[in-house]
Amino acid sequence: MASLLLSNPIVSSSFLGKNLSFNGNIRKSTLSALVFRSPRCAAADATYGGNTPKYPRSNVWDPYKRLGITTDASEEEVWSSRNFLLDQYGSHERSAESIEAAFEKILMTSFQNRKKTKINLKTRLKKKVEESPPWVQNLLAFVELPPTIIILRRLFLFSFMAFWSVMNSAEGGPAFQVALSLFACIYFLNDKSKSIGRACLIGFGSLVVGWICGSCVVPIIPAAILQPTWTLELLTSLVVYIFLFVGCTFLK
Repeated sequence: MASLLLSNPIVSSSFLGKNLSFNGNIRKSTLSALVFRSPRCAAADATYGGNTPKYPRSNVWDPYKRLGITTDASEEEVWSSRNFLLDQYGSHERSAESIEAAFEKILMTSFQNRKKTKINLKTRLKKKVEESPPWVQNLLAFVELPPTIIILRRLFLFSFMAFWSVMNSAEGGPAFQVALSLFACIYFLNDKSKSIGRACLIGFGSLVVGWICGSCVVPIIPAAILQPTWTLELLTSLVVYIFLFVGCTFLK
């Protein structure tokens, strides 16, 4: 009997409530009841979304309600809400995708509304012109809007003339610069209308109107903000450059 006990010992454990048999190996039924979770496995579960916060409004259809803003929110408020939510829930992939989708939808809607407003503004302006009195329509018939590159080129030319006149203000009057500007204005008008008579009429008219307006406006300017070398003739010529620029650029 003693030899039998030594060959197959049985240990009784009140803690496990089962008999553990030791004959070199622990029984599989006993090991299956003992489950251990390592810290590495717990960290892996957290990485794949176990403890990652999920955005509660991810499934809200309205993009404004999904971001928690009103429909009249400004662009700055939209960006601020998006950045705040991504800081809170950006680690959850589906939540981040839902926030970004709502943000992009709001931006696209805003762009489409701006485009429609711009088109509606042009339509309204055109309608106002058509409903205006005949004399207004005849006056607007002499006005056109050239391409932006042409406006910039002519603006640069007359700005250079004005700068040249200011730099030579201490030596003499800007008569030469004004004459060059007048010839340039007539050249541009003739190139556009193919009529030298019309070009000369508009060019000299712009010169006269600009000189009269400059002679009336310049004396009103306080002398404290003007340079001592800036004469009345120089300041009047600067006004003339503006009228010549407008005449050769926007008049037909």
